[in-house]
Amino acid sequence: MNRTTSEGTEESLSERAQLLLKALIENYIRDGQPVGSRTLSRDSGLALSSATIRNVMADLEELGFVASPHTSAGRVPTDKGYRFFVDTLLKLKPLQSEEVEAIERRLGAEAGSGRALVQVASQMLSSVTHMAGLVTLPNPNYVALTQIEFVSLSENRALAIMVMSNREVQNRVVQLDRYYSPDELRRAANALNEAFAGRSVQEVRARLVAQLQETRQHLDRLMSDAIQVAQKVFEPGSDLEPGYVIAGETNLMGFAELSNIERLRRLFEAFNEKHDILRLLDNCMRAQGVQIFIGQESGYRILDDVSVVTAPYMIDDRVVGVLGIIGPTRMAYERVIPIVDVTAKLLGSALNPRK
Repeated sequence: MNRTTSEGTEESLSERAQLLLKALIENYIRDGQPVGSRTLSRDSGLALSSATIRNVMADLEELGFVASPHTSAGRVPTDKGYRFFVDTLLKLKPLQSEEVEAIERRLGAEAGSGRALVQVASQMLSSVTHMAGLVTLPNPNYVALTQIEFVSLSENRALAIMVMSNREVQNRVVQLDRYYSPDELRRAANALNEAFAGRSVQEVRARLVAQLQETRQHLDRLMSDAIQVAQKVFEPGSDLEPGYVIAGETNLMGFAELSNIERLRRLFEAFNEKHDILRLLDNCMRAQGVQIFIGQESGYRILDDVSVVTAPYMIDDRVVGVLGIIGPTRMAYERVIPIVDVTAKLLGSALNPRK
């Protein structure tokens, strides 16, 4: 049961408590210093005595929204305080039209592969927010096949060249059950392009299995050869692991609360090893819209001292990746959230082959 104080329950703070908490968090985000009652009296717009403000702060501290550092009489927000602020008190600042156009221009100027666009997006997120920007590479399972070609190699091998809907070209050497001539491979590629172009890798696999099970006895030689080759190309486990591109990690060294060398070392190791962060980002792909993880909310200890703001990006109305910002918990959420949201939409548009 939540304890009731003079300022209400944990879920329903009084209006003055909310205004004071908002003023405290905005001050702390801006200055990075514990906030005292005199500053709150000045910035909250409330005609309250210092004694009244101290009482409200004591209530907020007991409820877990703020904490008192040992070295200061002022208070700082907790993860719980930030969460209430983001969910209840925050007023987002939409990007100006010229800011949106600048992001669109930078992404539009990159005419290369999907990986190059991802690199540009991560660098842009970092430069605009002065934090670490990261973008996952489009998941190969969800990116659609645009075209496939084969090149015959020695020893019953073939090189599969796949053009994907995210502008990536994937090359994969496959070991076939027998020798296929260049002409057989060309005909197989034509049959596969006609049957599977525009479908994701997952859809191709499902249709391959269904066709073999349902029409094995009715397949003509051409389609049978095409499916035999395609099974080798699209067999489970043949995908590249979707990774991510990160930029601006060293920006995090400029924030006092993240300047502990050992803490930064562990965080940078997590960036390099990628596993935990990729699992978090993979979860974000299945969520709707912008996701915000404050401190321990991510579930990964290495991220306990930071906040992560993410948004999925789409190709052909299908979520294929996630981008986001990693920074201190005292980041300017009202600006970071719109930046992440808009960049995700514009990256998807830049990657879309129908653009």
